[in-house]
Amino acid sequence: MNRKMTIGASLAACALALFLMARPSPGQLQGDYLAQDSRGVTEAQLRAAIDPLFEDAGMGQTRALLIMKDGEIIAERYAEGFGPDSKLISWSMAKSITAALVGLMVSDGRLVLDAAAPVPAWSQPGDPRGAITLKQLLHMASGLEHVETGDPAYDSDTVGMLFMDGAGDMAAYAEAKPLAARPGSAFQYSTATSMILSDIMTRALTPSDDPKVRQQAMMQFLRGRLIEPLGLTSLTPEFDAHGTLLGGSFMHATARDYAQFGEFLRRNGEARGRQILSARWVNFMRTSSPLDAGYGGHLWLNKPRPEGAREALFPGRGPASLFACLGHQGQYILVSPEQGLTIVRLGVTTEEEQPALRSALAELVELFPAG
Repeated sequence: MNRKMTIGASLAACALALFLMARPSPGQLQGDYLAQDSRGVTEAQLRAAIDPLFEDAGMGQTRALLIMKDGEIIAERYAEGFGPDSKLISWSMAKSITAALVGLMVSDGRLVLDAAAPVPAWSQPGDPRGAITLKQLLHMASGLEHVETGDPAYDSDTVGMLFMDGAGDMAAYAEAKPLAARPGSAFQYSTATSMILSDIMTRALTPSDDPKVRQQAMMQFLRGRLIEPLGLTSLTPEFDAHGTLLGGSFMHATARDYAQFGEFLRRNGEARGRQILSARWVNFMRTSSPLDAGYGGHLWLNKPRPEGAREALFPGRGPASLFACLGHQGQYILVSPEQGLTIVRLGVTTEEEQPALRSALAELVELFPAG
């Protein structure tokens, strides 16, 4: 199946001006929403921080912005042509959802965090890849020769896996790569790594190699353990031709459901009054990996990265405890536990526009007091 995703033509003018009103139902909401109670932030402050995200061309095109404070939506805005029911692509925000699914399987005893990753392709005696642990995959420290971006783009493993020779069985493509470094010795951000995790989870659910059986097994697990408990009714994942979840890049959901996933992590794995995911696992995801303080267990952290590494968030601005699910072209789920804050921004932003977007999001975060 062709997995090329068309991001769409350029957006028209931003949607209607913000209105002060009682929160409308999802069916009534057509333009923008700003709560009367914005939790200590004035209307003028909130508007001044939100407007540039939609109106400043130097930040790219924002399609959806949603702010939750203490579990309540206090601001919600969409560009023309988009709304509360629009499913938008996750890109790499999917990696954090994949990590949550891995955590559920670890809690079930299906997988072991510190054990060698159960990948059949690495099981031959003497294969050095057999030493790669599940934790190292989650920390992007497998040592595998994965190239995330290339120049030209088709030189990257990501493009080769998703759209070219590897598209028929993406996990097999990723797992076939040799080691470029000793496992646990080098950080290498990689969508291919997340595909390996998806394959590991699928093999833990079914021994079948039938693509339909594999897809059904994962969908049943995903629906029963995450989608239904959290109420993420719009979450729609994609699968490759071998029935493997595209856990590194291709999921779709509404801004509200992305926000609910962020709230789930902010609440340490609790949703709807139930502990769905172990708080200990969420803490693992939110803890700096040994090689990069700015990266945890498939989550980005608001901490300085090693010298020479490009900043993913904005360390020094906002709380150091802030973390995020990030995706290509400026997809963000920003979560600040000490502020009780979750912010979702979805849109299309180039690499050159990213610094301005990050700065604007940092300014928005800094409006809100802690506690």
